[in-house]
Amino acid sequence: MKLRFASSGVPVWKAKNLLLALLTLLATNVFAQKNIIIPIESKDNALVLQVGEDKRVGIIYFGKKLQNTAEYQHIPGMYKRGDDYSGVLNAAYTSAGSRNLVEPAIQVTHADGNTSLALLYVSHQVQKENDNVSTTSILLKDPVYNFDVTLYYKVYNKENVVEQWSAIRNNEKDSVTLHKYASANLYLSAEDYWLGHYHGDWAKEMQPEEERLTAGIKVLDSKLGTRANLYQPPTFMVSLDKPATEEEGSVLYGSLEWTGNFKFDLEVDPLNNLRIIAGINPFASDYALAPAQEFKTPPFVYTFSDKGKGEATRNMHSWARKCKILNGTGSRLTLLNNWEATYFDFNEPKLTELIEATKKLGVDMFLLDDGWFANKYPRNSDRAGLGDWQENVKKLPHGIGYLVKQAKKNGVKFGIWVEPEMVNPKSELYEQHPDWVIRQPNRPEHLYRNQLVLDLSNPEVQDHVFGVLDRILTENPGVAFFKWDCNAVIYNANSAYLSKQSHLYVEYVRGFYKVLERFRAKYPNLPMMLCSGGGGRVDYGALQYFTEFWVSDNTDPLERIFMQWEYSYFFPAIAQDNHVTDWGKQPLKFRTDVAMMGKLGFDIVVSKLGKEDLKFAQDAVDTYESFSDVVWHGDLFRLVNPQKNDFASLMYVDDAQSKAIMFNYLVSNRYGAGSLSPVKLGGLKPDKKYRIKEINLYPGTKSTLANDAVYSGNYLMTIGINPDVNARRASVILEITEAK
Repeated sequence: MKLRFASSGVPVWKAKNLLLALLTLLATNVFAQKNIIIPIESKDNALVLQVGEDKRVGIIYFGKKLQNTAEYQHIPGMYKRGDDYSGVLNAAYTSAGSRNLVEPAIQVTHADGNTSLALLYVSHQVQKENDNVSTTSILLKDPVYNFDVTLYYKVYNKENVVEQWSAIRNNEKDSVTLHKYASANLYLSAEDYWLGHYHGDWAKEMQPEEERLTAGIKVLDSKLGTRANLYQPPTFMVSLDKPATEEEGSVLYGSLEWTGNFKFDLEVDPLNNLRIIAGINPFASDYALAPAQEFKTPPFVYTFSDKGKGEATRNMHSWARKCKILNGTGSRLTLLNNWEATYFDFNEPKLTELIEATKKLGVDMFLLDDGWFANKYPRNSDRAGLGDWQENVKKLPHGIGYLVKQAKKNGVKFGIWVEPEMVNPKSELYEQHPDWVIRQPNRPEHLYRNQLVLDLSNPEVQDHVFGVLDRILTENPGVAFFKWDCNAVIYNANSAYLSKQSHLYVEYVRGFYKVLERFRAKYPNLPMMLCSGGGGRVDYGALQYFTEFWVSDNTDPLERIFMQWEYSYFFPAIAQDNHVTDWGKQPLKFRTDVAMMGKLGFDIVVSKLGKEDLKFAQDAVDTYESFSDVVWHGDLFRLVNPQKNDFASLMYVDDAQSKAIMFNYLVSNRYGAGSLSPVKLGGLKPDKKYRIKEINLYPGTKSTLANDAVYSGNYLMTIGINPDVNARRASVILEITEAK
């Protein structure tokens, strides 16, 4: 007798086969769930995660992408560095408590007081934005507490750039306290690790350091609140095995997109692997996460190159221009600023003369700097008036509108300086709203540049700051540019608005972003400079709202060569504001040539220029306009490092590899210093022919180079060309164009 299933009529022998197949499939799926490989790949690179049998997610590889994805699973077995007793050294997001013995990425106290956290794999998915951008999200959950974290990895495929952040969600019945809440947790394997990072202060920004990382933790951080990167910017690079050069070596660039306190932990663990944890600085910032509330961390952006620092830079620049900086693929306005020409001492006639000088010079815009506002406490120095944003009637009896009309009459645009986040104690705003000021009760006020910080965690203050900008533009729609300054750090951190003071550092930055989001919703395209007493506030969190940033108040051209060189590792030229001023002892040509390595501006008294200097400056503006597109949007090749040589040399090459601009500067006054050997160029087509021409010459001078000499790209990148930099030719700009 044949047995059959009553409902289907399937013979038993077939049912057995089906059952066997089903069990095999289930067993395979169970195994797969325990050993899931999650490759996060860009065009050339990969970060690979694996779900273990205990559902913990670990990083098993970071580096150059493999051709065969299936082979990633073999990598962990190739390392014989010892035992990981905790089993979590390579965690994708290391939690404190429980089994962890190293620096955590997240640390919490649950509603019931428990301080441990275990994050186990639940699921993951990939969402594709377009042909170039996709985001992998990985959901992790505590098996005991109703608390989860989602890790996000946004990949920009062509640029080899990743943005990583976390979303922390409390589903418990009461508040959970976050003690640490990092954006990213990376795990790298090499024999040695070399850290490149920066330090500085006002007028001394971006001083480089490079050191070998040894066992223990190296911390890079800021606790300044507003000008968070005054002492140390939120950027670093790590070379693997040996210090990377421009064209050789494996190197990771990292930068936090956050305009506030940051912290990077770089820990060489007991197995000689490097753990990198990046995010908001948890200093004085415990965060109470209410039930059903989510805390989204800012993105940590990074790129990796196995071909040296130059490629990593070009990755970052391409991403920044196309995907992050406001109008990064557009153009920028050249300008004349009045600050060093007048400081606070000006009136309508003086400004009218400067507007006429703007036209005479040939730049696009006149920028009115600090000192144009306040009446009860006139802004005649930095000691009073900040916060009272009405035109000073003695200086500007006809208001901003008159100056806008004068600019229009002269065929130029008009821009203006603001510092809406700050207040002088000697101001009407301070008298009317002392509760809007960040300060500790029962403590003496400690001023920075004679001012205090307004509490942007307070929605009323956010409305005020937005209103300052909106009123200027509403009443004067011809205003074409804002220079947004931020000169004070946060002392005596305390908010009269917040009930939890440990939220202040986080909510201040969030309030800043809320104002900017509101502003950009109404004025999406207005160019705006991110200024902060120099380079004290430069990060990609803010640069998504700004078109550019002020590199430093130190405009000495010799110092600027070094600063602009170091900024160039992470930020493209189109974002860097460089002004020609009277700082330094160098001639006008040298100062102008240096300022051309970004967005060109002038901060000089045009009327005091001699005949030849004026002619040079006017011609230089025209020359700059002829090649600025290459500098703003081209690929950067750093050729000769001023930190290690008597001169600096770098070049920008357009996408078609048909035009390039090469900048060369003497940085040493030693006898005989200069370019003694040819400089090898980069980024050209070997089989193309190129014409070399020196440009931006001072009136009455001639180049020492062969006029319109033609060379192959192969020759220029193999042998090079000597720009003939020396004490008599301290600044040389070469135009390299395809010879057809």
